[in-house]
Amino acid sequence: MPIIAAIPDEERLLMRKEAQQTRDKNYARRLIAILMLHQGMTVTDVARILCAARSSVGRWINWFTLHGVEGLKSLKAGRAQRWPVADILKLLPLLVQRSPQDFGWLRSRWSTELLARIVNRLFNVVLHPSTLHRYLKMAGIVWRRAAPTLKIKDPHYEEKWLDIRLALARKQTEHPVFYQDEVDIDLNPKIGADWMRKGQQKRIATPGQNQKHYLAGALHSGTGKIHYVSGSSKNSDLFIRLLVALRCTYRRAKTITLVLDNYVIHKSRKVGRWLEKNGKFRLLFLPTYSPWLNPIELLWLSLHETITRNHQCRYMWQLLKQVNQFMRAASPLSGNQHGLAKVER
Repeated sequence: MPIIAAIPDEERLLMRKEAQQTRDKNYARRLIAILMLHQGMTVTDVARILCAARSSVGRWINWFTLHGVEGLKSLKAGRAQRWPVADILKLLPLLVQRSPQDFGWLRSRWSTELLARIVNRLFNVVLHPSTLHRYLKMAGIVWRRAAPTLKIKDPHYEEKWLDIRLALARKQTEHPVFYQDEVDIDLNPKIGADWMRKGQQKRIATPGQNQKHYLAGALHSGTGKIHYVSGSSKNSDLFIRLLVALRCTYRRAKTITLVLDNYVIHKSRKVGRWLEKNGKFRLLFLPTYSPWLNPIELLWLSLHETITRNHQCRYMWQLLKQVNQFMRAASPLSGNQHGLAKVER
């Protein structure tokens, strides 16, 4: 007579299927042991067939009797978490959005030591700052420079943002929308962080007399494709050349909408006269003091981080060659790995 209680047919079928499909061999072994015992086999026979101790089979019987199939599952490897990690990970993004001065501390920025002190006080734990540093990474929080912005809001912010959303909702094949902006290319390299040996500092040679070049770019909001023109001056002619390039590329488009900032060359009389002759173009100006609403800024950030920062080109033509290679590798912008592109010889 079986030494365990009767198991319904449906449950036995599920146990057999689970034993066949699970990757946990110990869990499958326990399920098989219970099924063998249910068929009337003795503890000694089950232990001999499965190469287990009789005491182990006895424990499996107790687990199954008390908790059912759930009691046979293996525990997670490693030690149990001492801290309420899930709650801490939810709290950290809320903390870093505020200033330490909001909590009475004489600091303008958060440090891991101060964050650890706040977390320890709220959760009544003793968390080391180095442990909290790992939790910050798990919460998607990184250490980076803040972006300056004016504390002024465009009174027509909602109206402009609504126009942009409506333009993006239209059919992109007939009414493409582009994010447009210009960027400066300096021969004098922008200085940035890099890996180097402790106690030593890399030296970046500068040409001394700076030279400047400019790109006017347009990022397709639907495909991520990049169009750009370059020139030695950032003026209305550069912007019009970009418009001409878009007109030639998208001949079949009924309208071409550009989302751009309020820079003076976008509103000049020369541009206005050109737009009067080319009625398919429509300019939507971003709310003032809101550069983060223009996704092409991420392209320029990547351009500086990848090419112009710490570069060692002696001549502008060398730098522009690398810039052009980057722009080709970055199109389309979303999802590619332009930061890993190799130099074209």
